[in-house]
Amino acid sequence: METKTIDALKWIVGIFNRYNVPYRIGGGFAAKLYGSPRSLRDIDFSISEKYFSIILPEISEFITYGPGRYKDAKWDCELITLNYHGQEIDISGTDTIRMSNKERTKWLHVSESTETVDMQVEGINIKVMNPEDLAGYKRELDGEHQLVDIQAIEDYIAKN
Repeated sequence: METKTIDALKWIVGIFNRYNVPYRIGGGFAAKLYGSPRSLRDIDFSISEKYFSIILPEISEFITYGPGRYKDAKWDCELITLNYHGQEIDISGTDTIRMSNKERTKWLHVSESTETVDMQVEGINIKVMNPEDLAGYKRELDGEHQLVDIQAIEDYIAKN
């Protein structure tokens, strides 16, 4: 794993822990932790939007988007995007997040289960979306990379 990724992970998880912000890591980074071979683009975190104002003073110099409502064809959520020394970090609000189905015909409310898996990465204790939830929401996303992630997650589930 790249140094910039480890540094960013240590920094943001340290902030979450300092302010007792419950979080979970999802997206491609979580899939990578479950064995996906594809390269990492960003680190996706989910937290309740009520914590945005608490962490803002610590993260403000690294904000490239938000906090604000982000909506595209796939996602509709409160979002903060950071660039911490070259590593992109997305922090999505869990209170009102929605995603579209693959066909882009309806919005689905993303059920934010609080179940996480405790992992350690380079000495950093982290909370990761449980693999069943991760595979479930990735099945609603399109793209070849999602299929790679889903296969890796399913392999992880079968072995554990």
